[in-house]
Amino acid sequence: MPAAIEITDLHKTYKGALVPALDGLSLQVQPNQVVGLLGPNGAGKTTSINVLCGLVWPDKGTARIHGKDCVADALAIKKMLGVVPQQIALFSNLTALENFYYIGRLYGLGDKEIKARAGHLLERLGLEKHAGKRVGRYSGGMKRRANIIASLLHQPEVIILDEPTAGVDVQSRAMILSFLKEYRAQGKTILYTSHLLEEAEQLCDEVVIIDEGKFIVSGQPNELVQKTPGCRRLEDVFLHYTGHSVRD
Repeated sequence: MPAAIEITDLHKTYKGALVPALDGLSLQVQPNQVVGLLGPNGAGKTTSINVLCGLVWPDKGTARIHGKDCVADALAIKKMLGVVPQQIALFSNLTALENFYYIGRLYGLGDKEIKARAGHLLERLGLEKHAGKRVGRYSGGMKRRANIIASLLHQPEVIILDEPTAGVDVQSRAMILSFLKEYRAQGKTILYTSHLLEEAEQLCDEVVIIDEGKFIVSGQPNELVQKTPGCRRLEDVFLHYTGHSVRD
């Protein structure tokens, strides 16, 4: 069985940049895992995600999802991949349901299918009473949860989440993390980025730390803590490998 996500020797330098965004990055995510992609600002996390989504083409190397090339098989990958961006990717002047019908139709889903799937997800993520409310009137936590629902309407095998709990209240964070664990239990694969390392330590089966566009280290959070000298938590491991200097 191929890896759910396989990145091999990826290189990418943006026009006018002095240093590469990706500098020979290689990593794998196995099926049915929650994997945290961790790194300081400028480490290459966003570029890696954009390559997987087909939004950025690498200068060299390959990225595959379930064996399909992210450049050559971009259309097939869109059907198996769900992406939750850091910014809210919904129309604020439309209701949640109007957003979901619009997005679902882009995936070729029928209205009956959209209604059933959106209804289930709205209930699970505590938004069923707010489905007819304009997204612009939602709280930050409600917008985050609606953002996740939009990415799952086509029932993707792999979901990528970029800072899915940034700026949300404790209750919304707990609900989102609980839901992600349930989603993984359905046999799905999750790649997740966050600067909340305590959260990543609790949620992830494995973490991958990257910096300056390169692979640094990977493993189960507790194992990384145990084998890294002087470390008592994942944050210590992160600082051990990436340093204490502030990144812009």
